[in-house]
Amino acid sequence: MQHTFDLLVIGDVNPDIVIGSLDAPLAFGQREQLVGTGLLTLGGSAAIMACGAARLGLKVAIAGRVGDDEAGRFAATALRARGVDTGALRLDPALPTPLTVVVTRADGDRTILTAPGTLTATGPDDVPEELLTRGRHVHAASYFLLPGLAGPLPGLLRTARAHGATTSLDTNDDPSGTWAPAGFDEVLAVTDFLLPNAQEARALAPAATSLDSAAAELASHGPLVVVKDGARGALAHDGRTALRTSGIPARPLDTVGAGDSFDAGFVAATLGGLSTADALELAAACGALSTRAHGGTAAQPTWDEALAALVRNGEDH
Repeated sequence: MQHTFDLLVIGDVNPDIVIGSLDAPLAFGQREQLVGTGLLTLGGSAAIMACGAARLGLKVAIAGRVGDDEAGRFAATALRARGVDTGALRLDPALPTPLTVVVTRADGDRTILTAPGTLTATGPDDVPEELLTRGRHVHAASYFLLPGLAGPLPGLLRTARAHGATTSLDTNDDPSGTWAPAGFDEVLAVTDFLLPNAQEARALAPAATSLDSAAAELASHGPLVVVKDGARGALAHDGRTALRTSGIPARPLDTVGAGDSFDAGFVAATLGGLSTADALELAAACGALSTRAHGGTAAQPTWDEALAALVRNGEDH
């Protein structure tokens, strides 16, 4: 199968406004609270993952929908500046570009407020079949934010696989809190790598009594489950055996987009022929290094930077 690019990313693209750190509760009643930093930057799980993969040297395209407005133009320009092909990023003439405000705390936690805009209208017609047949890998992001894509997603991933691609999914959070989408098992059956964080893995497998058993339960539906576990590192579970990495030390300015940078690292390493264990190590390094600056994309590492961080970490141990 002749592939003309490495990675197609499907999902959310929007500006992020990242402010913090806020060490008191959000105060209503027309109160004004001061924080140390504020940043307008590229956001959206799909967009951050695409930029991370491009930074690691992959040839990347993105498919999705933004508004025909200043926010959409900002996001598209930021993607192109980072080497991502935006030819399949559709402009919606009526709905606005999504917008997210992230309020961070010093302990690394954050609250996320999103106005969905075009996310509610994004659907399978926003993913050109031609792109599904030309990439080595297809990654879908923010499953719960894109209701118009959730039902058709198995068919899209099935098409990609039929043309020789591997596939991955990062559901991200479910704002509804239900975590029980119809047809999710069908998605997992055509997903090679499921990439939740620890909280998401437990929510997707609520009967599980531990993170390991949650990963094993999800893996029983088909994918290799690769779980991001913050400062504790990460694990990969194939339904039989769990592999773990403790990751590399980090002193994050904030953790916005760290999971998406992890995803980019795991996909890039796997496409580069690394074993699952080595891909897990490199992905964890990519996630940690991305926290060196505020926002999701400013500190994403190159391939050489990620490898060098692993070498330094090995020497320190």
